[in-house]
Amino acid sequence: MAVKDLVRVLAPNPSPLTGPGTNTFVIGAAERVVIDPGPDHPGHLAAVMEAAGGRVSHILVTHPHLDHSAGARRLSQMSGAPVLAFGGVEDGRSPVMRRLAGTGLVGGGDGLDAGFDPDQRLADGALLTTPAGNIEALHTPGHSGAHLSFAWRDVVFTGDLVMGWSTTLISPPDGDLTDYFRSLARLEHHGAAMFLPAHGEPVPDPARRIAELTTHRRQRTAQILAALTEAPGDADSLARRIYDLPPSLHPAASRNVLAHLIALHALGAVETEREITARSFFSSA
Repeated sequence: MAVKDLVRVLAPNPSPLTGPGTNTFVIGAAERVVIDPGPDHPGHLAAVMEAAGGRVSHILVTHPHLDHSAGARRLSQMSGAPVLAFGGVEDGRSPVMRRLAGTGLVGGGDGLDAGFDPDQRLADGALLTTPAGNIEALHTPGHSGAHLSFAWRDVVFTGDLVMGWSTTLISPPDGDLTDYFRSLARLEHHGAAMFLPAHGEPVPDPARRIAELTTHRRQRTAQILAALTEAPGDADSLARRIYDLPPSLHPAASRNVLAHLIALHALGAVETEREITARSFFSSA
């Protein structure tokens, strides 16, 4: 990863959903900016402070999930730097997802950082003037309603929205497939030379990766519709029919299927008799 004035500090939190762990990025040459401080792990945060030379001006968080934001407050106390983000776990949700949350549907898969509250909230398009240079905040919901990507020079820090090693988890009501497609289109039009995701290696060809992710989701939609022509089902049963995964990953697969079903229902492509919940049964329209 040959990007001047940038250091990656890998958090010790590998898992099937985080890959090797969370990438905490430290950018700048003097007073540094930290992007995604990661989990509240004292050893990791000490390594971040060492990489920053003990001088941090801003702490930026892509979204309020524990593997990204839990260490923000401790790092702020260590450095004196403010924490900046779009908002908390309920911010940025579409009207559809707010209604679903009101029915008792809660996010699954990623650990939500329910207590996260930044010192400063960043609106879409906010331009930060920092010692590392200008950084633009891009609201890119899909994986999380409060998800931001950060554009710096000719790269974009994409958090969990675009990764090279895996597709992102979309877990309603925190995740929204319709928003995800919009955010992918926005990043494609941004024209960055490279994406730096919060998990895994850099993405050197952003347009190609976005095309791959879009195609993957379209294919998954086609699989779900084909399965529903055979028999109705809920997200859990459909995931078992479509995916061939170890049991530990099935809950995440089920949530991804639910995200597709919600988007298809909004388009009128599938039907359900009752208000949508995680256990709703769907059939072809």
